Amino acid sequence: MRNKVIISCAVTGSVHTPTMSDALPVTPEEIAEEAIAAAEAGAAVLHLHARVPEDGRPTGDPAVYARFLPVIRQATDAVVNITTGGSATMSVKDRLAAAARFKPEMCSLNMGTINFAFFPAAKRIKRWKHDWEEAYVVNSEDYVFRNTFRDIAYILTSLSDAGTRFEHECYDVGHLYNLAHFLERGLVKPPFFVQMIFGILGGIGPDLENLMFMHETADRLFGRDAYRWSVLAAGRYQMSFLTQAGLMGGHVRVGLEDSLFIERGELATSNAQQVDKIVRILAEMGREPATPAEAREMLALKGGDRVAF
Repeated sequence: MRNKVIISCAVTGSVHTPTMSDALPVTPEEIAEEAIAAAEAGAAVLHLHARVPEDGRPTGDPAVYARFLPVIRQATDAVVNITTGGSATMSVKDRLAAAARFKPEMCSLNMGTINFAFFPAAKRIKRWKHDWEEAYVVNSEDYVFRNTFRDIAYILTSLSDAGTRFEHECYDVGHLYNLAHFLERGLVKPPFFVQMIFGILGGIGPDLENLMFMHETADRLFGRDAYRWSVLAAGRYQMSFLTQAGLMGGHVRVGLEDSLFIERGELATSNAQQVDKIVRILAEMGREPATPAEAREMLALKGGDRVAF
């Protein structure tokens, strides 16, 4: 499967707010529609958050997830990946609630505590759609995204009996060492999936040299056969970083959680539009999207018939 690329699509996230893009899915129906279209375009993994349908506020409420997870599963064979990151404003218990209930094949797992900020975006907006948005964005100047060793162990052990595996989100080099610690403790087992993240204010910077260094560090810590690796980059860095990852043999993540744009100054019209673009870029390298079945094989997932939705 050397030429196969696992394309993940992060459909809505918790950072961007409805004012920032009309394309951002908010309601369960919109999230399901966007996820299904992304899978049809070539995404093998769908990374999912939930929002309060009435105003787009991030929520960890399993009742909201229950309105779109079965729809997605019935319409596509893509791997469903439920966040345990949720939002920096949520407790760890709230962040884990949906994953604990629905026992998906995969969850995201943030591998360390960081400052997680996106307040500069507020300067570009004069009028907000909903009352909560401005304070949420501006106050991110003071957000600490808590992911202590105890928190990480709690999430890993809470889902161990469910057979759920993880997208280990590493926002900095130290997070790779945190992951190595859990590998040594036996709470993480190969083949594990590392998502290297660039361009978040509070994490490692969006320099391509940092991508090379993160990859080299992961190889040194884990050995190449023990893990699979993917790259996401925030905002305008999205496609350039994914192109480099593709050239290096890595996997990639797109989606409106990570970037609202399709080109410089042009908002994306959908998640599927971003999937289409990265599929075209990868095709120029002689690489093609992995199917959900191929992604499951590469990541040693339990299968879509063993989830609770």
